Amino acid sequence: MTQTLQGKTAAITGAASGIGLECARILIKAGARVVLIDRAEDRLTTLCDELGDNAHPLVVDLLDGPQVSGMLPRIEALVGPLDIFHANAGAYVGGAAAEGDPDVWDQMLNLNINAAFRSVRAVLPSMIERKNGDVIFTSSVAGVVPVVWEPIYTASKFAVQAFLHATRRQVSEHGIRMGAVLPGPVVTALLDDWPREKMEEALANGSLMQPREVAEAVLFMLTRPKGVVIRDMVILPNSVDL
Repeated sequence: MTQTLQGKTAAITGAASGIGLECARILIKAGARVVLIDRAEDRLTTLCDELGDNAHPLVVDLLDGPQVSGMLPRIEALVGPLDIFHANAGAYVGGAAAEGDPDVWDQMLNLNINAAFRSVRAVLPSMIERKNGDVIFTSSVAGVVPVVWEPIYTASKFAVQAFLHATRRQVSEHGIRMGAVLPGPVVTALLDDWPREKMEEALANGSLMQPREVAEAVLFMLTRPKGVVIRDMVILPNSVDL
């Protein structure tokens, strides 16, 4: 028997576009009250007006550690105790390691790793106290299969997978489920860094997914019976050979 999300509360980072926005849409449609977290204040306000009364904007700079560590009281002020947290925000850097800019790497690694871990740290104690909660990461197939043209991004997602599954084993005894959705290439702003010829080839051969398809996978994960956890859900375009 599947779980209902009617009346549940959720918060999603990086929710002003792409996968985060589609996850917000699908959770709201399923009956949840959702806090959309992003730094793009004007866009968040516009989106939440469009999404209706169950959408709540929260402006947070995820690269500002104290803001991230202190965001749970702000979330709870909007929707009450948090049932679902989706650490979705991320950035992408591709290219050869010998030619990359370490300063650009640092910013991506801070968002993909440090901000993600810190945000989960911010919400877990309350979930542990209430013995209830779901934590989802937007990871990547690059977190389980090293991708030759994106070594730094791949390393960041391997770190996400390690943190997720070590922490999952710590908190499962408290009734908390943790899992990751690991998509292949998705049409989002993260792929703006792809080589033009690679993007054109992917669009031509159908090897890119839409954000909605990832959101549907997240909804499936969250609606499993309480005693069941989807610890990793890898979803790929059928033409991707990995």
